[in-house]
Amino acid sequence: MSRWVLLLLCLSLAGFAQTYKGPRPPKPDVPCLLHADSLVEMEASEAREQEKKDEVTYVIPGGSSPVKTPLASPVFLLQAEKLIPDKLQLYKLESKSGQREVLFSRKKKQTARPIRLEVTRIGSDNLYRIEVGESLENGEYSLTPDGSNQVFCFQVY
Repeated sequence: MSRWVLLLLCLSLAGFAQTYKGPRPPKPDVPCLLHADSLVEMEASEAREQEKKDEVTYVIPGGSSPVKTPLASPVFLLQAEKLIPDKLQLYKLESKSGQREVLFSRKKKQTARPIRLEVTRIGSDNLYRIEVGESLENGEYSLTPDGSNQVFCFQVY
């Protein structure tokens, strides 16, 4: 009986070890939206930091991202080289005066908070699946590595 259990365990582990056969991001360190069997490269940019008394606003040029998804719970794929997938954070952006912004305040309770992400390594190489942990409202969003001004933007419509 224990031999059968051991055999079944080995077979199930072999199933998990199979390589990922879906689409792969064309560039390393640039997340892509997964739409069925195709990938859409996210808008890569650098946020400009504007400091005021007790707050910091990060500003991204352009009123909206050209990368759009109808999915309220998008899934991303990332081929990681320099980026650490577990350090990515997702923020909702506000569109104001032809640009997108996110505000961090040391005193106000309305400061931006990251949206929960679930990161899973798929395959034996550095390919990661990143899933949003909740439904997103329509609007502008940005994935950003913690401690960096690098941003990867998209829009939910």
